[in-house]
Parts: sequence; C-alpha cells; structure tokens
Amino acid sequence: MSKRLAAKHKLDRRVGENVWGRPKSPINKRDYGPGMHGQRRKGKLSDFGLQLMAKQKLKGYYGNISEKQFSRTYNVAERQRGNTAELLIGLLESRLDAVVYRAKFVPTVFAARQFVNHGHVLVNGVRTNIPSCRLKPGDVVSIKEKSQNMALVLEALQSPERDIPDYIDVDPKKMAATYMRVPEFAEVPYPCTMEPNLVVEYYSS
Repeated sequence: MSKRLAAKHKLDRRVGENVWGRPKSPINKRDYGPGMHGQRRKGKLSDFGLQLMAKQKLKGYYGNISEKQFSRTYNVAERQRGNTAELLIGLLESRLDAVVYRAKFVPTVFAARQFVNHGHVLVNGVRTNIPSCRLKPGDVVSIKEKSQNMALVLEALQSPERDIPDYIDVDPKKMAATYMRVPEFAEVPYPCTMEPNLVVEYYSS
C-alpha cells in the first residue's frame, strides 16, 4: 500500500466518516480509529479538538494539500470581503485539480492531482500542470486529445458513484468542462459533514 493510500484510509478512520464517499473506504467495515487503541471509547473533544478535526478533514478532502498551502488559501479568503467560510470553500473548489475531479475526468481527487501533474490537462487550450492553479468562472478545462482514451478517464466518466455539480458544465464528447461560477458551500457535494465555520474559528483563535 502506498503512503498516499494509507494516509487516505487513515483519515477516514480517524474522523470516523467516509470522507470521499468511496465504497472501498475502511470505515464501511471498521467504524473505529486506526491503531491498536482505535477501539477504545473516545472522550469528548474540546472546542479546539473539534476545530482541528474540521480543519484536518477539509484539508484532507482536497488531497495532498500541505498545511502551508491550506493556511495560505485561508489567508486569501480572510482578506476578501464577505463570509470567510464561504470564500474558503469557493477558493478550494476553484482549484484545477478539484474541477478535474468534479467533472468526473478521474475517479479521485488524488488521481486528479497526478493527472494534472503529468500534463494531461488544458486550461483554455493551454497545457497546465499545476494542480493548485485557480480557475475563474468561464474557464474551460479539457483533456489532451492523446489522453482522452485513457482507461482511468473512461471509467471515471461512466461511473455512477458521483454526480457532476451544477457549477460545472461538462461536454463528455469534447472531454471538456466549463467552470461556470464559484459555488456556495451548500452546493458542494461533500459526501460527509464539513464545517468550514470551525476551520475559521481554528485559524482565528
């Protein structure tokens, strides 16, 4: 098992939820924490513990985002006018790897990061290999012609596991997706409970 896969499964069990909604999640079989003491009764988390858990869950959901990247994204949201929690979600959802994942071009957000890194993706017709690249409404994300027949892509597009949200318009024939608008938190199809308000409290404390 790779370190990435192990970390992904460990996060599910640590927070006690199927963070990505995957049928292979270990939480579907073992709804307790990882490690030899995982089955011990959990004590009540402090306010800080709840805030930290909310931050770790939201950060983990978007793949291998470093703490530095995530806190930088929060700082951008905090400087903008409006609801910081909503703005944070909007910034995370505007990442190129998040849009590639939402468009169902790949099966997981981890695969989306790798897919972008390997140069399979175009933004407005220009090859882009930076997963954290922030998209603007109206930007078109497409798959390079040579990459369109990859088994990974074809299987993901046909998978009934996830629905494509309204803020992304996908043309399956052209293998292209238009990022229509910045979504509100309520529109984002998280398979588990996310609490960006607690993330804001974590960084504000």
